Amino acid sequence: MGFGGSGGMWEGIRGNVGGNFGGNVGPGAAPGGAPFAGIPEELREAVSSLVATEPDHGLPSATFTATAPDPGRLTLWSLIRARWSIAVWSLFFLVVETLGFQSGPFLTKIGIDDGIGKSTNSPHHLNIIVATGVAYILTVLLTVLVERKRVRNTGLLAANVMNDLRVKVFTHIQRLSLDYFTEEKAGVIMTRMTSDIEVLQNLLQDGIAQFCIQGLTMVVVTVLLFVFNVQLALITCALVLPMLIATSLWFRNASARTYLLVRDTLAAVIGDIAESLSGVRVVAAYNRQKNNVIHHRNVVGRYRKANRTSAKVTAAYTASSDFIGLGGQLALLLIGGDMVIHGHLSVGTLSAFILYLGSFFQPIQQIVQLYNTYQQGQAAVIKLRTLLETVPSVAESPDAYELPPVEGKIDFDDVTFGYNPKVPVLEGVNLHIAAGEIIAFVGATGAGKSTIAKLVTRFYDPTEGTVRIDGHRLQDVTLNSLRRQLGVVPQEAFLFSGSIRDNVAFSRPEATDDEVLAAINAVGLQDLIDRLPYGIDTEVHERGQSLASGERQLIALARAFIASPRVLVLDEATSNLDLKSEGKVETALDLLLDGRTAILIAHRLTTAMRADRIIVVDDGKIVESGSHDELVSKDGRYAEMYSTWSNHQGEQRPSEFSSSS
Repeated sequence: MGFGGSGGMWEGIRGNVGGNFGGNVGPGAAPGGAPFAGIPEELREAVSSLVATEPDHGLPSATFTATAPDPGRLTLWSLIRARWSIAVWSLFFLVVETLGFQSGPFLTKIGIDDGIGKSTNSPHHLNIIVATGVAYILTVLLTVLVERKRVRNTGLLAANVMNDLRVKVFTHIQRLSLDYFTEEKAGVIMTRMTSDIEVLQNLLQDGIAQFCIQGLTMVVVTVLLFVFNVQLALITCALVLPMLIATSLWFRNASARTYLLVRDTLAAVIGDIAESLSGVRVVAAYNRQKNNVIHHRNVVGRYRKANRTSAKVTAAYTASSDFIGLGGQLALLLIGGDMVIHGHLSVGTLSAFILYLGSFFQPIQQIVQLYNTYQQGQAAVIKLRTLLETVPSVAESPDAYELPPVEGKIDFDDVTFGYNPKVPVLEGVNLHIAAGEIIAFVGATGAGKSTIAKLVTRFYDPTEGTVRIDGHRLQDVTLNSLRRQLGVVPQEAFLFSGSIRDNVAFSRPEATDDEVLAAINAVGLQDLIDRLPYGIDTEVHERGQSLASGERQLIALARAFIASPRVLVLDEATSNLDLKSEGKVETALDLLLDGRTAILIAHRLTTAMRADRIIVVDDGKIVESGSHDELVSKDGRYAEMYSTWSNHQGEQRPSEFSSSS
């Protein structure tokens, strides 16, 4: 389903932004503005001038398909290759920058040997010194300009690659099935989208460039050392390279292990924070603050321990690199000095040799830190690769076809299902639901009622058997065309950040204000809208916490109403409502369910009684089916439930038979 076609909605958003920042919204703004969104008087002119310079980026264009194209294996190279032209220019500037920085010792050699070393009184040799100095200054200026261009290019490369990667990861998350989000902590998923991608951005923006610069520096310096004096270069390499290679191999293996551990423990920290914030009301209600602090201290402690291990590995490598570098310079000074004394080497060449050797070991220290960044980025790539290679358990068939408009006939043919395939929740379910029939499922907690509803919406696929709508097997049709004709109202209504209008029209963003208001009126929510300062444009707080649970549920019902689905699934949708709200919802349901196939997961028997047929589910099997009167007369499981409900009804309202699954 494409998003690029919602031009009217996008233009409306741009218009609102322009109005807000242009100074048209203030304390006495029209209802179309958000609360407290006014621009202070003293800032309006500056903000207006800033908005006037904002370029027109055009309409956003994005597409989404349930079947993901094969992106290939995620690697650092695959990320860079997608923006190869910027990468090539960055590499060119990087080479020029490295050669420019390494020209200094070579110019120093010329100045000493051909200028100072020959005759300081000769005008010719003085000119050589001056020319060398001027060349040095010009080289520095050119190198700085090239470095500036390279930094801009690598920054652009990182920004573009990270934009593509964020969209790719987020899009893949949208494709994943519900079981993934059940098994994986929300904080861990957030880590993939935030911390891991930020690490990669740092690596691409500066880490890889610096890594290449330092590596190229070592290559250039090594070549120049052999050009100046092969014997001295061989002695230097024989003394230094074996120890350097050995320590580098050890560090590569040790740091790879530690940085994977660091990424895992960081994900655990973020996951614990996200869970604590989500459950903050429960934490406060049961005085669990101290216990949470202790638990979080332990989680953070494991993260600290992983970082300390990483720091120890880095410290050991840094110290050994320093020792090798200083030892190499000492050996070079002794051997080179002896060669100068015996006339086998000039002073300028020895000076350049020592300077270049310093330039040879200085990158080692840089590479240590850059290798840390590289290992962090590589660990992040592995985590992101694992996420992107996760295959949705409910996948769209490559040859899936569009589900035509349905009447709403649903069939379960010998369906068996278990969230854990070895532990079935439903066994051998056979059920026929006629088009336009209202079915209520009742039963004890964990009996499998909600699972049946999840199979109808294809949140899960049966382990065995088939679910069909109007004769179409659900696995054979596209997910988009299926869910476009389904409406779902869960037990806990979820409201998104935005206005009430945004939340009601979430199922159909192109809906007009009149259609939104009609849906609100249908569920009896008009009195709430009348009380709010900005009507349907009033912003709701995160997850709708500023509204009562009943009000949130009514908004969810309005969301389903405006979608006009052929099949409606209400998973205990009235369980959180008070008497007054329940009366409104009962009236709304009469309108909402008219002419539609409906599946009601009944928390209250009063809701079940409204159904054309009641299905009793027990231990994953359908044990009874019929109308309320028929089931009561059978004196079976439903009659027992009804008797319990009747005996415990209160003075003002019947008590509820609690049954959720």
